Formats: sequence, C-alpha cells, structure tokens
Amino acid sequence: MAAVTHEIVDGIGRLVLARPAQSNSFDLPAAQDMALAVDAVSVDEVRAITLTAEGKRFCAGGDVTSFLASDDPAAYLLELANVLEGALRDLADLATPVVAGVRGAVAGAGLAVMLTADIIVASRSTKFVMAYAGIGLTPDCGVSYLVPRAIGQQRALDFALTGRVLSADEALDWGLVTYVVDDDAVEAKVDEIARTWADSAPDALGHTRRLLRSSWDTSGPELGADESATIASLVMGDEAQRLVKAFTSR
Repeated sequence: MAAVTHEIVDGIGRLVLARPAQSNSFDLPAAQDMALAVDAVSVDEVRAITLTAEGKRFCAGGDVTSFLASDDPAAYLLELANVLEGALRDLADLATPVVAGVRGAVAGAGLAVMLTADIIVASRSTKFVMAYAGIGLTPDCGVSYLVPRAIGQQRALDFALTGRVLSADEALDWGLVTYVVDDDAVEAKVDEIARTWADSAPDALGHTRRLLRSSWDTSGPELGADESATIASLVMGDEAQRLVKAFTSR
C-alpha cells in the first residue's frame, strides 16, 4: 500500500499520509509516494485539495530509522530531503487551494508538509515541535523557509533553538495554524472548507493562492504585472462571468 494515498472525489483531491504505525514519518519510498500523489491531483478537474493523515499523529517528519539503516546515511538523507522538498514545492506551486487537517503531533519535516497548505485545521490536543536539534540535525524540506514566514523570525528562532513544544492554542496565537477545533471535528471542518472552495470560485482562489505564495520571491513590479495579467485572463472565463452576473443582479 502507498505511504501517501490519493483520490479525486467530486472535484476534491484528497491526499492522505498513510503510515500510521510510523507516525506518518517519511522514508524515501514515502517521499516518492508523496511526489506521485501530488502529481495525481495536479489535474484540471481538481478544484480543491485536502491533506490529512491516518492514525493519531499527523507527521513525525523524517523516518530516522530508515536513514540510519542505510549503507550511506548522508546520501540517503540527501535524496530523501530533496525528493520530499520537491514534492512539497510542487504542491505549493499549484493554482489549487489546499486545506490540511492535523492532530496528535507535527514535528520536523511534518511542519513543512503542514505549511504547504493554505488553511490548517488543528485538533485541540495537537503538539508542534521542531525536533531536529534533539538528534543533532538541522531543518530540511523548506522548514527554515516556511516557519519564519508563518510566525516571524524571532518566534521561529525560539521555536527552533529552545526545543519548545507548542500547544494548538499557542500555534493558533502565533499564526502557525488557522483554526483549532475539537479532536473529532477536524475532518468535518477540512471537508467543509474544501467543499466551499470547490463550489464557489476555484479558479480565482487558486490563482489568489499562487499570487500570495509567490510574493515572497517576486519583486513588486513583477508581482503587479502578474496580478494584472491574471485578472485580465480570468474576467471573461465562465467562473467570473457567472459570479459577476450574480453580483450585478442583486
């Protein structure tokens, strides 16, 4: 069975981390499965994407036992980090909105997996931790890029350098997650958000996601030109025509 499963149901692409016995940590085959799953939902019929996990923990990051068991741990870890980072970058670059549901624990590279989503729904019992320094390693898979942009540099440094464990409420206060709900309400909230996206303005929302995410790496004039080109390309589309007509007929 794949370590990351995927399906498309009524316009929603569903990605599920499926190694619950290993706390959904990533070894190389799991990272390769993530890349395949992202590719599978990168199709026009998908209007929203959900990212969830089986079991009690969303993601413990990298599977430490897998690279320690390798004949060349350094080469294995390099390939693992590159493959997973590439898959997450592909997901982040899509013009399709992504909502994640997390519970239990999010650690190490699991933070990068989570932050690839635009909206993050966390169960009230979830704990968040960098975890890298505890085994003498450093962030990977985009964690050092994504976390400071979510919570600010000083909080990110505190989070990374002190071994601090954040509760769900602290993560919400810091801006690491979007919503905190009861443990049994995560999937319902994720599905509600994805359904709303898929049924409303998925083209506009997807391109809005793309524009906002690209703003960190694009100059103001370049982003302004992209905004102008994007809005002009959408205005005569079926989605915009339908919604503009509804708006002007109120």
